[in-house]
Amino acid sequence: MATENQDRVTAAVLIIGDEILSGRTQDTNLRDIARYLGVHGVDLAEARTVSDVPEEIIAALNALRERYDYVITTGGIGPTHDDITADAVAAAFGVELYEHPEIIAQIEARVASRPGAVMNAAMRRMARVPVGGELVRSSVAAPPGFTIGNVFTLAGVPTIMRAMLEDVGHRLKGGVVTVSRTVRVEGSGESVIAAPLEAVAKAHPGMSLGSYPFFDNGLYGSNLVLRGRDEEELAATVEELIAVLKAEGVENVREVVAANS
Repeated sequence: MATENQDRVTAAVLIIGDEILSGRTQDTNLRDIARYLGVHGVDLAEARTVSDVPEEIIAALNALRERYDYVITTGGIGPTHDDITADAVAAAFGVELYEHPEIIAQIEARVASRPGAVMNAAMRRMARVPVGGELVRSSVAAPPGFTIGNVFTLAGVPTIMRAMLEDVGHRLKGGVVTVSRTVRVEGSGESVIAAPLEAVAKAHPGMSLGSYPFFDNGLYGSNLVLRGRDEEELAATVEELIAVLKAEGVENVREVVAANS
């Protein structure tokens, strides 16, 4: 699937697992994936969380992979009965699963290093890969994930997931990297800045302008984040926004250094 704007490459994240929806486990993978994709010029456009139900995973995956250039799934590729992501991905693509010999060899080597250990069916579950898929390896001691079509299936454990991401970046067709700049307004609420912010946003439809209020020890205001791909337009828009706000009587406004987001 290709996006209409050739400068923009999009992705979605599908977070899989009852433990996330129950609140027992806090997801941090979405943040890390968003930052990683941004560096490679890929916009994270949507994120969904689904339970360990095959039909739910398949439906969500098919919808996302049709709509976006890439889909990254996290979770559900471990050794237990409820780790069904590989099954669901294979079903979505209409292919079978098979035990990948490289993963089997890795597991066998690990078992051999542990006196008395024996490879069992649970271990073999982690070696299953859809026919036509390729491995996504990690730098940590864990079985690989895999990729098929425009889908990357990664582990849910954050340290393993981040290690797998390093084998994803070089496979992405990145677009123009989005950059951001931040204008900070102190002592004025959103109701005061809403109209000038809207006017500037309408004048620059190709950019993203967002307001993020803050309250800190009696100090209040908003961080206005401008995001776009044209750095010259972005710089000019920052100046325009500050001028418009000051014209509306907002005095305590300035640009601040902000991490790219």
